[in-house]
Amino acid sequence: MTEFKDVRIRRQFDEDSSGRDSLDTRSSFERDYGRLIHSPTFRRLQGKSQVFGAGSGDYYRTRLTHSLEVAQIARSIANKLKDDPVLKKNDEPGLTIDPLVVECAALAHDIGHPPFGHKGEHDLNEKLKDYNLFFEGNAQNFRLLMHLEKRSANYNGLNLTAATLLAINKYPYELKRDSLKGLYDSEWSTISSIRKEWNMPNTKATIEAQLMDLSDDIAYSSHDIEDGIRAGKIQMTETFLLSERLIKYVTNEVADSKKKDPKIWENVDIDSEVNSTVKEFLGDWEKTYEKLGKNDSLTRKENKASSVNNFIKQVGIIEEDNWFKVTFVNGNNSEDTKLKRKMIILKKLAWVTLVKDLRVQRLQQRGENIINKLWEAFFYNGKSIIPSSWLDGLDDVDCKKEDPKWLRFIADYISGMTDSYAEKLYQELYGSLAGSIYDLD
Repeated sequence: MTEFKDVRIRRQFDEDSSGRDSLDTRSSFERDYGRLIHSPTFRRLQGKSQVFGAGSGDYYRTRLTHSLEVAQIARSIANKLKDDPVLKKNDEPGLTIDPLVVECAALAHDIGHPPFGHKGEHDLNEKLKDYNLFFEGNAQNFRLLMHLEKRSANYNGLNLTAATLLAINKYPYELKRDSLKGLYDSEWSTISSIRKEWNMPNTKATIEAQLMDLSDDIAYSSHDIEDGIRAGKIQMTETFLLSERLIKYVTNEVADSKKKDPKIWENVDIDSEVNSTVKEFLGDWEKTYEKLGKNDSLTRKENKASSVNNFIKQVGIIEEDNWFKVTFVNGNNSEDTKLKRKMIILKKLAWVTLVKDLRVQRLQQRGENIINKLWEAFFYNGKSIIPSSWLDGLDDVDCKKEDPKWLRFIADYISGMTDSYAEKLYQELYGSLAGSIYDLD
């Protein structure tokens, strides 16, 4: 049992036994939690877009508020499942649930995302792939946590425990040209060695990582819908929700995502399933709206809370492919595929009505222009326009020769920016904003 615990709390680097850490009486996972929420990278999530641009209004979610909500959902589910009989029968470090580890993973799950949402992620990847390099938000999580963040002069990164690192790792494989997700090779070597020590099956995530990932999906399918209704992008009427055009768009998005989990769509007519799910969604809204005296604000909040609660209640653990899976479970202790399809359809409804919205698309186009021009400025002008504090360790890099280390550095620098900082820097370099020599970067 001691060995089991030791592999979970092990850190990548030894820490000074005579310094500040020696006086710390918190548990290993409490220290992970503190390191995450006090990190500059975590704070910057307040200025990064979730769906609507950060700064679009003080109501809509940012990456920070989204991460906090995912963390709350994840911890609720973890407390519910931590004593599950399935886990009690298996003495494996990857088959245990510590609610604090899951909460840490949820707080960190979006920490590597760049400004301007998923579009910013796509744009940086487009810049790098011509040089056989990649940018991916989940991979960037680990680059930040294991390399770019600083808390000690003796090592790079936050030096998190093995359990927390693997709980963040929902795509446990190396990122390559033919894969859309994974980790950069620089971090995968360390993560894969931890996985081998834990006897983790290939491509299988820990129970804690799966729990975090499902919590993210629950938040997306409920909270982003709430933001869309509040913004008027989703109109709670039959004319809007059941229009042939919208149903077709949602159906196409669901069909495109079917390959991620084909078993839950076997013998299912997607068009009919989308129709019935959206009708049920509208019907639930109308019942609540009448019950709450036709109060839009209360109905919106109640429907969101009810949706999250209904999903959480059905989360369980089943055995699958010689491993275990966190999913929605029905009364027969098998996967509740209908509820899982409902969550996916609501996610796609949010995607179609919000991310594909004209105004959001225009904001994303502006974000693309900003990222492209910032890349161009750093690529051609090199180190002269980048703060010296960022250039440590780059003395030997020739920024004029397309050195992969320099290209990765540019991606690191841009991806760490908030939406507003990227826009400010763009205006200084190309627009009408004249930066002062006394401004702090």
